[in-house]
Formats: sequence, C-alpha cells, structure tokens
Amino acid sequence: MALDHISLGVSNMERAKRFYDAVLAPLAMKPVMPVEINGMLVGVGYGAEHPAFWVQLPINMQTASSGNGTHVAFRAPSREAVDAFYLAALEQGGIEDGAPGLRTEYHPSYYAAFVRDPDGHKIEAVHHG
Repeated sequence: MALDHISLGVSNMERAKRFYDAVLAPLAMKPVMPVEINGMLVGVGYGAEHPAFWVQLPINMQTASSGNGTHVAFRAPSREAVDAFYLAALEQGGIEDGAPGLRTEYHPSYYAAFVRDPDGHKIEAVHHG
C-alpha cells in the first residue's frame, strides 16, 4: 500500500506557505498546486510534480490544531539536506524538537532532525544513508 498524500491544517496560509516553501526546498519538494477560493489562498500542495503533502485551512472553518503523537517524516536525499531542512525551519519560525543527528535507536544510519511548524505540527526530515 502506498500513500497518495497527507494534509495538515494550518491557521495562517501565507505564514505556512513561507515556512514550507523554505523547509521543503532542500528535500526537492516545491509548491505544485496552490488552491484559491474567491482570490484567497486556502491550500498548497507540495511535491516534485504532483502534490504529496498539503497545508490548508481546515475545510470545516474550525481552528487548526496539531495532534499529540502525530508527525510527518520527509525522506531526505542526504544528511546535508536534513541539516538544511532544520536550519530553514528555524529561520522561518519553527521550533527545535530534535537537532540533526544519528538516531541509532532506530537503526545505525538513521540521521534525522525534528521541528515544530508555526502551528505546532511535528515534522521530521530523515536520511537512511
């Protein structure tokens, strides 16, 4: 089974777009499908060609919230890309939640970094070199 896409609810689309544009660029992901309703940006899909990861205002118009124990991990092409993801996240207002480094409790070459986005979602970049 393969996942098609994942969506996270955000409270401010312009802030989320700035954050994810910067954070996902080192992972070779770019905004490929912005969605506007009545001239207002309500969502952005990121990927290489097709959207695999979305940030969007909640469709039910309720407050966006992050889940306890929920996180999204992005595969990175190198350890340097993990480092760049982490630095971009901090520069864009993300909160450090696990600096880049080996996580040998997962496997000997698991290199990852964890951050919280401006809405509190826990995201990770990982390289399995």
